[in-house]
Amino acid sequence: MENPKKRKVYKKKRYTIPLIVLGILVVFRFYLPTLVKNQINKSLADLPGFYGEVKDIDIALYRGAYVIEGMYLNKIQAKTEVPFLNFPKNDISIEWGSLFKGKIVSEIVMHNPEVIYVVEDQSAAEADADVDDWTKALTDIVPIDINRFTIHEGKIAYVELGTDPNIDLHFDHVELTATNLRNVVEKNRTLPSPIHATGNSIGKGEMTLDGRINLVKEIPDMDVSFSLEKANATALNDFTRHYAGIDFSAGKFELFSEIAIADGYLKGYMKPLLEKSKLIGKGDSFLDVLWEGFVGFFKFILKNQKTNTFATKIPIEGDLNNVEGSVWPAVINIFSNAWIKAFKGKVDDEIEYNDAFVDEKKKK
Repeated sequence: MENPKKRKVYKKKRYTIPLIVLGILVVFRFYLPTLVKNQINKSLADLPGFYGEVKDIDIALYRGAYVIEGMYLNKIQAKTEVPFLNFPKNDISIEWGSLFKGKIVSEIVMHNPEVIYVVEDQSAAEADADVDDWTKALTDIVPIDINRFTIHEGKIAYVELGTDPNIDLHFDHVELTATNLRNVVEKNRTLPSPIHATGNSIGKGEMTLDGRINLVKEIPDMDVSFSLEKANATALNDFTRHYAGIDFSAGKFELFSEIAIADGYLKGYMKPLLEKSKLIGKGDSFLDVLWEGFVGFFKFILKNQKTNTFATKIPIEGDLNNVEGSVWPAVINIFSNAWIKAFKGKVDDEIEYNDAFVDEKKKK
């Protein structure tokens, strides 16, 4: 006959062990957000020249996801406290549709992200920042392939605080989708990731970007086309007043561009157009009136009288550490637009990815 005491001990062990395991899992579940937060903050702290942090992590085990809240990154020597990267809410999850097909990939959705390029901050910290390590931080935070990357209501801005008034050129309401992103550097010259983005500029312009990229490189490879249409030229007045001493009272500004980058070498063009623009003087002094008349005269003789557009096409080519626009082709294209034919208000579709392929000897 079985000993009752042994049976009692056995029953206790049968329930005690599962309860201990369950307790450990519960404790681990509560500690997991802190563990993930500490790991991400460590990755951000290891970036030379930068500082940043994550404020909170929310784990959703049932869908294999975690939400990063209050993430920002800035230069150590920055003169302002405006974050260079500000990501309020980022949802990183396993894409279950791909999991059922035998692939472990992630999906990232960023809500209201901001990239603010403050000139004073970047120039002050330029020597300290090390762009070579940003890809390591990305792969540490998301250590699997990214099948889909989405941005909702994003903002990209170029800001100069040392001017009066401050210059703020930005795109907001940015909606972006990129797919098939990789967490490893492609050894071959391929562009695995299609990308599409839309947004609005200052002056209520309509922005569109399309192309393909290889994101996870020190300098991403890409083949993209960009267009900005129907922007009110008066929205550029802070910028043009500071750099050219002119204001617009009316007009439409548009910009079309194609860019190809391969292994840090860039080739492309920028094609700005001004249509039906009118200038106003910077002031009432004699020099202001003289400058206004000078600019107005050259604007008149250099614009296409039939279409009432002032435009040029600026080729850009070279190593990304020393990219310069070609001055004389730009000047020639101004006269070409004025007296030969007007540039078309669209992307010319003439730049391809392999146009940026060059021998190492030529790059030097």
